[in-house]
Amino acid sequence: MGTANAVPPVEFELRLVRYFTVVAEQQHFARAAALLHITQPTLSRQIRTLEQRVGARLLDRDRQGTRLTPAGAAFLPHARQLLSVAARAVADARAAAVPSRLTVGHTRGLIITPAVRHLRRHHTEAEVHTLHLELAEVRTALFGHRVDAVVTRLPFATDGLRVTVLHDEPRVLLVARFHRLAGRESVTLDDIATEPVPRLPAAEWDAFWRVDPRPDGTPAPDGPLVGHLEDALELIASGQVVAILPAGLRAEGTRPDLTAIPLHGVEPCQVVLATRAGESAHLVAAFRRSAQALLTEASY
Repeated sequence: MGTANAVPPVEFELRLVRYFTVVAEQQHFARAAALLHITQPTLSRQIRTLEQRVGARLLDRDRQGTRLTPAGAAFLPHARQLLSVAARAVADARAAAVPSRLTVGHTRGLIITPAVRHLRRHHTEAEVHTLHLELAEVRTALFGHRVDAVVTRLPFATDGLRVTVLHDEPRVLLVARFHRLAGRESVTLDDIATEPVPRLPAAEWDAFWRVDPRPDGTPAPDGPLVGHLEDALELIASGQVVAILPAGLRAEGTRPDLTAIPLHGVEPCQVVLATRAGESAHLVAAFRRSAQALLTEASY
């Protein structure tokens, strides 16, 4: 029942649809044929074939050029949609046919091995890579698709990103071995009220890592401007400055002339997983789950 009014199936090649859209956009058969790298008579035959299969005249030609008929004007947006859907279908199929790939970034002093190992074990078909980044590279690496996820520390600009807090990390005071505070079990900001602290190039880093201003409103004493951690370590070791760092960057393993002291009375920094906002790749979601399960404790 109802077959008398059923719409008959329509069959035509997407190649013919593409030819039609190019002619419609160029409004000229000769120009369209040149763009398609076929002869004008061949293009004319292909358009006639399409019109026969659609069952309506789609284009009118005269000395002034080529125009869409009412039927052609109705068909054009659907033709473009057909081509777009076909392109997406091919892209999805190709993506499914090759191994999935994920690149995880990480910044200094943060260990991501447990989450990466877990992901590889549970997604054996995937290519999982890691890449060390400087903190200043986090945003550009994500938006430039060099990495798909980054384990790093706040603060940094998070607009356009999805940020998942993994755990808190205490801040410590790093001083030279011969500094007057070396050997203390802990210190507070009052203990370093007059100690110069290296300045940092980014405003959000400078305010957070120098605790500037201090809770009583006084400014943190200025030290030299530094762009790299190694430069700051050299200044600290020489006794010119002290610095507030995350506990994972104690540097004592590589610099025996430095020592870290727990710093009380300041909020900890946060270790986070950052990904592009709206990212829907299944491996990104899988790594987020792994990170939340396995990177929720400090690695220092």
